[in-house]
This record gives sequence, structure tokens and C-alpha cells, in this order.
Amino acid sequence: MVEPASGAEPAEAGDAAEVLDRPLPEGVRRRVVTLVSDAFGALTVADLPAQLRQYARFTPTRRAKFAGNAMAAAVETDSVFRSRVADKLREAQPDLAAALEAGAPPAAADPLDVAAAAYVLRPAGWVKLVAAAGEEAQRADAERIGEESRRELERLREELAHVREQQRSGGEQLRAELEAARKEAESLQRKLRSALNDIKRGEAALRKTAAEIDGIKADAAAQVAAAESETRRLKSRLAETESALEASRRAAREGRSVEDMRLRLLLDTVLDAAQGLRRELALPPVSTRPADTVDAVEPGRMTPKDIANRALSETDPALLDQLLALPQAHLVVDGYNVTKTGYPTMPLEKQRLRLLGGLSMLAAQTGAEMTCVFDGAELAAPVLLAPPRGVRVLFSKPGVTADELIRQLVRAEPPGRPVVVVSTDREVADGVAKAGARPVASALLLKRLSRVS
Repeated sequence: MVEPASGAEPAEAGDAAEVLDRPLPEGVRRRVVTLVSDAFGALTVADLPAQLRQYARFTPTRRAKFAGNAMAAAVETDSVFRSRVADKLREAQPDLAAALEAGAPPAAADPLDVAAAAYVLRPAGWVKLVAAAGEEAQRADAERIGEESRRELERLREELAHVREQQRSGGEQLRAELEAARKEAESLQRKLRSALNDIKRGEAALRKTAAEIDGIKADAAAQVAAAESETRRLKSRLAETESALEASRRAAREGRSVEDMRLRLLLDTVLDAAQGLRRELALPPVSTRPADTVDAVEPGRMTPKDIANRALSETDPALLDQLLALPQAHLVVDGYNVTKTGYPTMPLEKQRLRLLGGLSMLAAQTGAEMTCVFDGAELAAPVLLAPPRGVRVLFSKPGVTADELIRQLVRAEPPGRPVVVVSTDREVADGVAKAGARPVASALLLKRLSRVS
């Protein structure tokens, strides 16, 4: 720590007696901050007040910029710190410090430097030196400002005279230019109004055109939708036609036409039905006898009352047995409708296998023709499936639902053949009923298959 010099003792004593009665002049304050900043770097961190230690590594310029107020306050309130700064000042400017402490400041020195040094050193009469420096600085500033004001006033007078001269010489020209500008502004205003009217008409035409375009787009969208719907319908009809054509070609290759096949199947159905009806009604032989015309009940023959008692409920699995016992009966099953009614939690593959296994056993028991239809839209890849014995397995093509495929199968059958369709879908049931088929619920088939298993 730097010890105060011998001249610091009177300064401290004078400091106790002399106090500034006004704020430190700004010029003197800036010089004081500069002196503190210069002495700041020569002090150790321990020599600095706590509030100034954070600025120890700053350069003098940055220190004066960012810590000026803090350094000025420390010099004013901390006499120990001020004495250390005064010691550094004595080392840096010994002549000025000695002259101030002797009471004879140099006449040629800058009053602000003298006042700042006196403020730090605090010799006898330092308050007068600071006040005199402030007054001198104010007087110098006033003189400088007055000189600048006189020069500025003279310049403004010259400019005013020049402007007046220009006004006198250019007044007529300015009036002519002003008239021309006014006429041009009027012309521009007329053009602007005309352009605004054109813009309004253009915007109205644009709105009308946009509305027409929207209408055209809506009509086009409706036509496209209708065309797409018609295209889908035509594709469906084309697919049916192609299927019928392929079936016809296949039948022709086998030496018979589709109509012959349908006629033969219908004939077999009629014959089997006649035989079944004969057995069911217990008809007498073809060659009747007079005694056979007598109305009576023969032993073992069913009466009309017995036949009426044989009617079954729609939920009785025996009803399905009766339907499948009809001659040439064809059972068409809506596959996923049945499986998702009976065992919906199983994977689709296991659902198909379980249903087809039950249908195979039912076909073996009844001898009826059976076709199981699945929706091909749910297939991620072709199904590798070996159809069970006695069951025809079909998947609908892309764009064709299983319901439509079922209706195609029903329409393909000749009128009069008993066709039973298993589906809970009301739309499918109503459609096949109109085509002459007999719809039954999926639950009925599931009850019948539970007896098979």
C-alpha cells in the first residue's frame, strides 16, 4: 500500500474545513475522472474500494467511460482512496502538485487541470481554485459560444441576403413554374380520376369473370363426378359382360352353351323337385284307380294339419337343413359378414379357415352346392388358399364389393332354382330376395355349423 506523502496532512486538515457549496463543474469533473483513471492502473486490487474492483482490468479509456460516476463518488467520499490517487498524481506531475501545495499554482497551466489536481490533492484554498476554474471554464465556454453565435449569425445574414436576391430574381420564374405545375397537377388529377374509373370497371369485370369461372369449375366438377360415376358403372357392366363372355367361351369349348347349361340345371332342379314333392306329399302312382279318388286318410300319410305343424322359426337351424334339402339347392355365403358376426376378434386368415372348414363339413352332410364370397378389398396380397372339398371360394375383384359379387351369382342362376344367401346385411338380403333367392341370417348358419363341429 502506498503511504500518503508529507504534503497530504495539511490537505486532509484543509479538507475538513473547506467544502464545495455547489456541484463540481462538469469540465473539472471530467478531468478528475481522467486523473483517477490514470492512477487506477498503478494501484493493486486491495488498494481499490470494493465498488471499483470490478473495473481493475479495464483500459483507462473504458474505465473512464463505464466507471466515471463510481470513481468520482469514491474520490469524494473515500479519503483513503483519494490520498492514494493524490500520491500517484504527485508522482506523475510533481511540479504541479508542489506548486498547488505551496499555494502558488502555475499561471500558464490549464485552469481545469489545476482545479482537478486541487480537488484530488485538497491543498489550502482548493475550493477557490475549483470554483475559479469552473468560472473560467464557463467564461471560456460563453466566449466560445458567443463567437460561434456571431459567426453563425453572420452566415445566416449572408444566406438571407442571398435568398432574398434569389427571390427577387427568380420570383417571376417561380410563379411561371408554379402555374405550369398547377396545370400539370390538374391534368394529372384528371388522368388519375380516369385511371381510377378504369380500375373500378376492371375490378367489376374481374369479379364477374371470377364468378363465371367458379360456376364453370362447379359445372365441370359435377360433370367429372357424373362421368366418373358413369365410368365406374360401365366398368362394372363391362366386367360382368367379360365374365359372362368368358363363361360362354368356356361352355362353348366344353361343347355346350351357357343357356344349355342353365336349361339342363333347371331341368334337373324340376325333376328333383318333382321327385322330392312326390315323396313329401306322398302322391299316389301315376296310374290311378277309382278307389284312389275317395277322400280318406291312409295309414302313415300326412294330413294338412301335420304339414302346418312342420313350419319352423327363422332362428331354428333346422330351417337351413330344410332349405338345403331342396333339389339342386345352392348356398351362397357372405364370408366376412358371417365371420365378423361369429368370431370377430380372430385374424382374417383364421376367420376364413374356420368358416370354410365348417362349410366343407356341411356340404358333405347335405350335398348342396356351396359358394363362399369374401371381399377382396381387404387383401394386402393374393391369398394362397386351397378351397375345401365341396366349397367354391371367391374373392371380389378390385373395385367390386362382395355384396355386388353375391348379387351377380344370384342373377347368374336360372329362375326356379333354390338359392339360399347367408348375410345379415339388409341391403344384400333385400337385393337377393328381389332376384328370387332366399335370404337367411348369419346367426342361423353359425348355429348350424356349431352342430356340425
